[in-house]
Amino acid sequence: MKIKLGDLTEGCILERDIQLRKGHPIAYKKTIVTNELIEVLNAFLIKELYVEKYREDGKAVNPKETSDADHGEAGGETCKETSFLLSYMDAVKSFKKLFKGWQAGSMVDVPAIRNIFVPLLEKALPSEEDLFSLHHYTNKNDYFYHHAISVGLISAYMAKKLYYNQGDIVQVGLAGCLSDIGMAKIPNRILAKERPLTQEEFKEIKNHPLLGYQMLQKSTGIKKEMKLAILQHHERLDGSGYPNAVQADKIHPFSRIVAVADVFHAMASDKVYRPRLSSYRVLELMMHDEFGKFDIEMIDTLVRGAVKLSIGTSVELSDGRSGEIMFMSTRYPMRPMVKISDSGELIDLDKERAIYIVEKIK
Repeated sequence: MKIKLGDLTEGCILERDIQLRKGHPIAYKKTIVTNELIEVLNAFLIKELYVEKYREDGKAVNPKETSDADHGEAGGETCKETSFLLSYMDAVKSFKKLFKGWQAGSMVDVPAIRNIFVPLLEKALPSEEDLFSLHHYTNKNDYFYHHAISVGLISAYMAKKLYYNQGDIVQVGLAGCLSDIGMAKIPNRILAKERPLTQEEFKEIKNHPLLGYQMLQKSTGIKKEMKLAILQHHERLDGSGYPNAVQADKIHPFSRIVAVADVFHAMASDKVYRPRLSSYRVLELMMHDEFGKFDIEMIDTLVRGAVKLSIGTSVELSDGRSGEIMFMSTRYPMRPMVKISDSGELIDLDKERAIYIVEKIK
């Protein structure tokens, strides 16, 4: 729905990109509005924009000039229909509360985490489109909490597609959700830093898998494989990872799944020190630039779920142009041939390597 900037409030969700000129958005669709973003939009003299009908808390957006009847809600009451997004947001808030407790020294309550995560997982698994759009909702300030829930869901999805049994699907999902639990023991001055880390700071960050493993050592009701996945989720097949620089045959399959889910969501999400990349671009980098680091079976599983492109699909390109896919390569699924809408020009993305797909246009 279209609203005036004066009616925009924290918690609204952008329905469309906000652009100064084509190909250069200052805010992407699905972004959750913060007061900081409102200040930016004011600075750029944005007058009107498009937001979704409901805020992240489930309350209807009711601009002053729009009647309540237009939204089927009165006075911003909570949406009667509990959507996956609202359940996801609730899980993020609940995880944040637990994380703050761990930072203060509380013990890890695994049953409490299961109660947050498992009901959401049951809603997420049937909906691939929602699952692979979660990075859109991640905001910089709450990145860790969004990342935890999202990595858990994506890891569980991959385990299901790899035909794991139900118990292991849940264990892999919980491993993804708790993979960065050790961050609670990292100084907040490092976690909140808005610039790239120094070598010494990154050295501290690299301790978080071991710290997380230690935090769960005395926990019951979780498999040793799950704990191992938390310890190893930053290990790489070529031995270039951390904390122990182990190689392929020493890295558990659970760990390989979580490693792929973790990097995918991290690179596709906004962080305080780095803007997000297109999910298609992230997958391409993982497949080619990082070749040899990740299990190719895990990468292929993620690609099959995240890349829903076919002949006839409309896409937006990184140079601001949009077009329709005319030919798909099974070898390079992120680099099809695209017919540009305005000019009719055919662009072979396999040859035009500087251009890539930003997003599918619905």
